[in-house]
Amino acid sequence: MGHVETPESDISGPVGLAGTPRPRTAGSNNRTVAHTQVWRAPTTVERDHAERPRARTSPVPRVPFLVLTDLLGLGIPAWLVLRAGDQPGPLTAAASAALVWTGVRAVRGRYGHRLPGEAPEAAHLPFGDWLALIGALTLLLAVTGGGLDPATAVAALVPGLAVALLAGAAVRRRPGAGPRGGRRVLVVGEAAGLDRAVRLLNSRGDHPYTAVAVVPVGPAAPASGTPVPGRLAPEPADDDVSTVLGGAFAHDADLVLVAPGPQLDDDRLRRLSWGLHDGGLAVCVLSDLSGVTAGRVRPASAAGLTLLHVTPPLRRGPQTVLKTVVDRTGAALGLLALAPLFFGVALAVRLSSPGPVFHRQTRHGRHNRPFTMWKFRTMVADAEARREQLSTANESEGPMFKMRRDPRVTRIGHALRRTSVDELPQLLNVLRGDMSLVGPRPPLPEEVSRYDERELRRLAVRPGLTGLWQVSGRSDLSWQETVSLDLWYVDNWSVATDMGLLARTVRAVTDGRGAY
Repeated sequence: MGHVETPESDISGPVGLAGTPRPRTAGSNNRTVAHTQVWRAPTTVERDHAERPRARTSPVPRVPFLVLTDLLGLGIPAWLVLRAGDQPGPLTAAASAALVWTGVRAVRGRYGHRLPGEAPEAAHLPFGDWLALIGALTLLLAVTGGGLDPATAVAALVPGLAVALLAGAAVRRRPGAGPRGGRRVLVVGEAAGLDRAVRLLNSRGDHPYTAVAVVPVGPAAPASGTPVPGRLAPEPADDDVSTVLGGAFAHDADLVLVAPGPQLDDDRLRRLSWGLHDGGLAVCVLSDLSGVTAGRVRPASAAGLTLLHVTPPLRRGPQTVLKTVVDRTGAALGLLALAPLFFGVALAVRLSSPGPVFHRQTRHGRHNRPFTMWKFRTMVADAEARREQLSTANESEGPMFKMRRDPRVTRIGHALRRTSVDELPQLLNVLRGDMSLVGPRPPLPEEVSRYDERELRRLAVRPGLTGLWQVSGRSDLSWQETVSLDLWYVDNWSVATDMGLLARTVRAVTDGRGAY
C-alpha cells in the first residue's frame, strides 16, 4: 500500500479515501488485536443523514397507485358489464369482485415494497392472480348461492386483467422503476470480483442497478475504468467502514455491493455491514451463483451459516402440462388465423425465384432428437450446396453460420426475414410437438456436433418459435451471448415467462434488429 504526505500535516499512512490519509491506530498496527476488540461505530466520515445528497429522482407512490387502479380498474368495468347483462345486484357483485381482486393481490405479495428502485410485484404479469381471482369468486358464489351467469361473470373480469397489465407496464416505465432509474451501487471487493460485477451490471439494462464507483481490497487495480474513491488494505483495519462510507457519500451511492474473497472474509464482512447499516447504507452480498432467478432461491440459516436453497428447473408438473396445452392450442389457432397470409407468401415465394415454397431442414430438438423443421424458402434453391463456398465469410464466431449480406437470400427472402414471416410455418412443428412457441433456437446437426457439455444443455427443453435470443438482438448477438440467454431460459422458464416473451416478440419483429 502506498502512503501520502499532506503539506499541512505531518500525518502519513496507508491510503483510505482517495486523497486523504488513513489515521494510524493501534488496530492498524496490530491486526490481531483489532479482531478481538469490541467493534465501535465509525466516526471518521459519519454525517447527518440530512447532509446526504438527495436522490436524483423522487420516489413515486407506485403501491397506492396500483391498489387504487386494481380496485377501480376491475370494479367499474365489472359493474358496467354486469348491469348491461341484466345480472342481479351488479353493484354489490362488482364491488365484491374488486375487493377480492385486491385481496388476492395483497395475499400474493404484489403490493409489498421491494428494494428501492425496483417495481413492486404488481408491476409484473398478473395472469396467475387473475386465475386465483376466478377460483376465489367461484367458491364465493357457491357458498352464497349467487345467481350470476358464469360466462357473463368471467367476461366482467376481463377488463380488470387488461387494466392491471397496463398499470404494471406504466409503473415499469416510471422513474425509479426502470433499469437506469434505480440504485446507485458502490462495489467493494478484490479486483477480479469488482471487474466482473461492474462489467455485468453496466452492460445490461434489464435491472435497476448501476455501478457508480468501486473500492478495491488490496493493491490490485481494477480494470473496469469506474471511479475509485478509496481502497481497503489487504488485512482488516479500523477505517474499513469510514473508507466505504466516504466513497458512497462522494458518489451518491445508496447501496454497497460486496464481492467476498480471501481478503474479505466473513468476520470482516460482518463488521463492515454493521458499520454501513449504522451509517444508513444498504448492503448486498454478491453470490457466485449466477443464472438463477430469485424465485428459485430460498434463503435459510443453519449452524450460523446462511444457506441458499436452489429449486431444480421445471421439467415436469402442472406448468409443463399447461405449456404443452398453450403450445398446441396457440399453434392450431395461429395456423387457422394466418391461412390467408400463408397463401399470399407462398405465392410470392413461388413467383420470385425457382424452387419449392417451403424449405425443410433437419434440426435437433429436446434430448438431441432430430426433426424436420419447416420455413418459407428465403434463399435460392441450391443454397445448401453453396454454403461451403461462403464458409470464410461467416460472421459468427461460434458454430452458427451468419452473414449480414448473404448472397443466397432472394429479394422476397429479405422481406420475409426482416419481418420473421419465414418462421411462421414452424407452427406446424409446434402442433406436432417437435417445437414450442417459446424456447431456444433449434440448432443444425453440424452445430450440435461441435457443442461442448455446457452448450448441449440448450437441448434440455423443446426449441422455440421465439425466445430470449429472438427478442434480444438475434443475429447481432455473439455466440456466447446466445448460449447464455438460452441456458438462462432452460433453467428458469415458466409459463409467465413465456407469456412475457411472446409479448416482447411483437416488438422485436417490428424493430427487425438482428434479422438477416
